[in-house]
Amino acid sequence: MPLNTQKAEFIRSAAGPKDFPRDPLPQVAFAGRSNVGKSSVINRLLNRKNFARVGAAPGKTTHINYFRIDEKLYLVDLPGYGYAKVSQQEKARWAKLIQSWFDDPTLMSLGVLIVDARHKPTADDKVMADYFKATGRPYVIVANKLDKLKKSEIEPNMALIRETLELPVDIKLIPFSAEKGSGREDLLRAILDHMETNPKTASVAE
Repeated sequence: MPLNTQKAEFIRSAAGPKDFPRDPLPQVAFAGRSNVGKSSVINRLLNRKNFARVGAAPGKTTHINYFRIDEKLYLVDLPGYGYAKVSQQEKARWAKLIQSWFDDPTLMSLGVLIVDARHKPTADDKVMADYFKATGRPYVIVANKLDKLKKSEIEPNMALIRETLELPVDIKLIPFSAEKGSGREDLLRAILDHMETNPKTASVAE
């Protein structure tokens, strides 16, 4: 199934469950630490320079942002987590918002968790991975900032990520560079493969 990533539009920023789209389009959720380059990964995936806002400071995404891609799926940008300079009250609000999204089993079709390829996943990364696992829905891990690694570091770092997040063998771990474009085709293929087998997509086509 082809996907025209140039045909992308911002739909809404959701502040609570009443704002979540509930039409039959698949929802592909992107999550990651506030400084992991989530917006850059989204921009690289869509081949759009400034489509998802890249903030001067981490922690800018405070709502769940919805983008519709080629009238075929929603790209769901979840608030970044783990940013120390945000108040506890704001962190609690973000956590409640994310929890309300994950609590609705009808929403997520596919999860994309972005981690830093250079480092062992944090405790917050593990919590988010557990959120994805608990849904029972498919998900993939994207290890961004691959361009910052030496070639000899890639394999052991990927093994450390897989071990730390306790990933089942069937979960894809995609080495990725938002800077260079490495891994873009693998991530796009993972999304397209999922769409082809996702019952939500079938219901749209009927």
